Amino acid sequence: MNLEPLRQVVLPVPAQPCHRLLLAPLDRIHQTWGGNKAFKLVPNLEKARSLDCDTLLSFGGAWSNHIDALSAAGQHFGLKTIGVIRGERPARPSPTLRRAVRRGMQLHFVSREDYRRRNDPAWIAELLDRFGPAYVLPEGGSNELAVQGCEDIARQVEQQLGRPPDWLVCAVGTGATLAGLIRASTPPTRVLGVPVLKGADFLYDEIAQWIPADHRVAWSLALDYHFGGYARRSPELERFVREYNALNRWPIEPVYTGKMMYALNDLLTQGFFSPQSHIVAIHSGGLQYLDVEHP
Repeated sequence: MNLEPLRQVVLPVPAQPCHRLLLAPLDRIHQTWGGNKAFKLVPNLEKARSLDCDTLLSFGGAWSNHIDALSAAGQHFGLKTIGVIRGERPARPSPTLRRAVRRGMQLHFVSREDYRRRNDPAWIAELLDRFGPAYVLPEGGSNELAVQGCEDIARQVEQQLGRPPDWLVCAVGTGATLAGLIRASTPPTRVLGVPVLKGADFLYDEIAQWIPADHRVAWSLALDYHFGGYARRSPELERFVREYNALNRWPIEPVYTGKMMYALNDLLTQGFFSPQSHIVAIHSGGLQYLDVEHP
């Protein structure tokens, strides 16, 4: 993968810049629970507190960024946390799950079949009967409050730039972060999402549910940069991530931000963006995939 287009826009003194690229490192807003998950969690934590609820229950896999952030936020704010984890209990839990336990999260492992019921009110009621009253967050923490929280990302970007950027680009899992960016952006900004899932066409409908019909900001998805599916990777992607991290101050990982930056580099190569475009790439965090251990 030719890194030259990205080198031209991320190095301090680009040779012949035809674009301006800014990286918004959301993972630096808090030491242990930064990233887009912080924006998604804060409105939900406020809601839980307003309901006098001191326990949070949510769902995720063994490497879930959401579970990682939820456990850290729970520890920080003195809230109990319960993670319903997809799959049988492993002989050696992932670093994500080990951190969650150290932070006080109670883990409950369920079969993949049961996990498919994570949005079933009857099954959630069974979980609450077992664990007691809790504020329930969906997988990935993606709900209306989370979308509202992510709106602030776009507002902060525009405030710091002093103008709307031409493009906002971010990785996409559930679509809640992208929906927030779309809702709070103003023309001429266009929003581009890079899904990390294979066959992510369904996200157009998922995201559209959160967007007012009369909203005037254009948005689209670059569907061809999933590298085979969630958490899948290739030697080319891994090489790109290594070379990018050797060049830049803010590291990326191969599950979310790596795929986004790969896509951005490729689209720059193709001339997808107009000359002199102001592009803001959202670094949504997730550096746990680099096996970086945090307290």
